[in-house]
Amino acid sequence: MERLTHDGRATAYRRFDRGGDGPTVCFVHGSGGTKDVWKSQARLADRFPAVAVDLSGHGDSDDVATPAGPETLDAYADDVIAVAEATGATVICGNSLGGAVALRVALERDLALDGLVLAGTGAKLAVAESLREALASDFDRAVSTLHEPDRLFHDAPAEYVELSKASMRACGREVTERDFLTCHRFDVRERLDAVDVPALGVVGAHDVLTPPAYHEYLADRIPAGEWTELPDAAHLAMLERPAAFNEALAGFLDGL
Repeated sequence: MERLTHDGRATAYRRFDRGGDGPTVCFVHGSGGTKDVWKSQARLADRFPAVAVDLSGHGDSDDVATPAGPETLDAYADDVIAVAEATGATVICGNSLGGAVALRVALERDLALDGLVLAGTGAKLAVAESLREALASDFDRAVSTLHEPDRLFHDAPAEYVELSKASMRACGREVTERDFLTCHRFDVRERLDAVDVPALGVVGAHDVLTPPAYHEYLADRIPAGEWTELPDAAHLAMLERPAAFNEALAGFLDGL
């Protein structure tokens, strides 16, 4: 693990590099997650160097005192930009909230990018009222709800589910709620035509949180957009079907 300081706080990240000469990818986790969700993508490091970021308040990174919504999204974008600039990353691969961060960077910031990978995410990320209520009042129920079939996972091993629950609990209710409320207020549907780099949508076929239609919408409206659906996976396809996810990712990166 490495850490860098920016904007008065430290951001942690893990570097995967086994000599690959392809574009460097910056991986960005989703709500209540950490950089560890990308552990299977380290297998590509002999072709494509990569870094996986802990957003502020997650994992080993310092937190920020920002309210849910655009202010938090901007802080997370600052985290990603700081790491990308320090490591030479030119592709951002974001899952869920991480996809919102990736789109924020592409649309609002002056970071030189070669491409985006938008995995289990969307141009609008509305969160069901029942989940928002659970996050505010009964965090254990919220965590359990997110781990029901075809939400985060389709048919993952039980140990994956338990590790994911433990990771979300370690992140804590306050940060996880902030993440989901930030997603709930995110909407760039009218701006997708301004994304000026190639973009790949990747989605698990059983993902009910950000279903395949979200990714078809992204691909239709981003000028150089495409999308692919992975069978036998839900929201965390990079963990549940890592070989298929990595194949789709590598094909896109080769095209760049």
